[in-house]
Amino acid sequence: MEKYVRPDSEQSFEQFSGTFSEIAYRRPDLGALKKQLKQHLSAFRKAANYPDARKAYLLSKEDMSHVETSYVVASIRNTLDTKDKFYDGEMQFFNRAVALLMPVSKAFTEALLKTPFRAEFEAEFGRQLFALAEMEHQTQSKKIILDLIRQGNVENAYKKAVAACKATFRGEEVNFYGLLRHMESPDREERREAYLAWAKLYEEASRTLDRQFDKLIRIRIRMAKKLGLPNYTALGYLNMHRADYGPNEVATFRAQVRETIVPAVSKLREEQAKRLGVEKLKYYDETCVFPDGNADPVGGEDVLVPVAQKMYRAISPETGEFFDFLSEHGLFDLETRPGKHLGGYCTYIADYKAPFIFSNFNGTAADVNVLTHEAGHAFAGYTAMRSQPLMDYMSSTSEVNEIHSMTMEHFAYPYLADFFGEANVEKAKYAHLSGALCTIPYLVSVDEFQHRVYANPSMNAKERRAVWREIEKTYLPWRDYDGVPFLEEGGFWMQKQHIFLYPFYYVDYALAQVCAFSFYGRMKQDHAAAWSSYLALCRAGGGKGYFELLSLAGLDIPFAEGSVEKAVRHVIDELNA
Repeated sequence: MEKYVRPDSEQSFEQFSGTFSEIAYRRPDLGALKKQLKQHLSAFRKAANYPDARKAYLLSKEDMSHVETSYVVASIRNTLDTKDKFYDGEMQFFNRAVALLMPVSKAFTEALLKTPFRAEFEAEFGRQLFALAEMEHQTQSKKIILDLIRQGNVENAYKKAVAACKATFRGEEVNFYGLLRHMESPDREERREAYLAWAKLYEEASRTLDRQFDKLIRIRIRMAKKLGLPNYTALGYLNMHRADYGPNEVATFRAQVRETIVPAVSKLREEQAKRLGVEKLKYYDETCVFPDGNADPVGGEDVLVPVAQKMYRAISPETGEFFDFLSEHGLFDLETRPGKHLGGYCTYIADYKAPFIFSNFNGTAADVNVLTHEAGHAFAGYTAMRSQPLMDYMSSTSEVNEIHSMTMEHFAYPYLADFFGEANVEKAKYAHLSGALCTIPYLVSVDEFQHRVYANPSMNAKERRAVWREIEKTYLPWRDYDGVPFLEEGGFWMQKQHIFLYPFYYVDYALAQVCAFSFYGRMKQDHAAAWSSYLALCRAGGGKGYFELLSLAGLDIPFAEGSVEKAVRHVIDELNA
């Protein structure tokens, strides 16, 4: 058996002049890796002093970083072309490999929690190291290895199923993202046709997606039981590393959204219907903000990337250096194409200290949002990887990570003319700001749906749809599907990939947007001070807990009574001005 193979470069892009496409991928030798990790574990347990324990711990983290790097490279390439059989096979390998590494990972976690040098570790790396370890300890067990493998395989099957969906619309073969562009057309009939084609795609795929979700629910419930947890919700929160709050706090946040944001959005939707000249706003009207059409960007990737580079050089020296780095090393793939996974994301290639941005441009304002939202993630990761001492700290929990991305969208406001043209600046800003507010009720709808599903896992597909429709009527009372039975019965929920792939993640966008609105309010008062706080938050990475990071950035805790009203009132007033 060959020796464990590290990635092509053992350093970073700071010493590697190539691009992402030039990284040589080789599957790691799992047996050799486990042997090395066990050696580090033995050294850690036998350490007579802190320097020896620290060395063994950091060596284990270094080896895991190499495996993580190989995994991320394979994962990116798999999403770039879901039809590529080689990387599809590599993802199946990693689904199994990650699960099989659990025993040694659990042993290291237990050893860390028992170390006599805890005080020294905390002095150097902070308390968050042990907070993370305590949560990991509760989610690790040999009993769930096979279930983790099964979960990963079903998730991969889901990705391929939705990536394979395509339709012919007005003579053009399109996927879901291609249809979304037509759903923003100023021509209402075109929007309606695109909407019907979009709904039909999901209805045709619904039996497959329902079966896959049924499997995921069974697997996840089974894992929670094997871990001795009361339900999957508890496991989901542990997997999200939520140490500072639980479902009750999230419920209070959703209640604030119902009280403050839902009425404000209802009013905005009424104004939108008047602006569009329609008696009743339909679902396919919601994304069309202006009767003469939304503000579209001035071009595609070839145009927008240089514009973004100019913007980031202007925002600060740190952001300029960051975006130059991305451009030099080809660390994004932005255009949509057949077989490419849906959505957008940012991930991190640890050994190269490099973020990677993935998207599906479709010629709408969403393309600019990617270059600000995902770049916000990327900038935070790029910054933390150069300021934090541990790989575990290169990013935080998602409700913090999304503050980085959503706040960066607001920092882009002074540069909208370059993205949309001078004549479209006000349209672009209004559409973005109102869209950010109007999305929050949907975000918490997805969250409540997941809580309801995992509280009643025996529900069948029809019952789940009924629950979704009930929730929609609470948080999205304006929603009208124009009589399409599949959506009128509650089929809309399955268009959200987070429900399948990232349980309980989606509310973090809402929590973060509220904080981003707070940052935006501060930008209006003192832009330099707002940037300074934002940069400090990015540099902190995941080295502190959620509440500590909010305090560091001068942000209110979103669960506190009145916090949502305080954060969003200036946004509502601006939109109604």
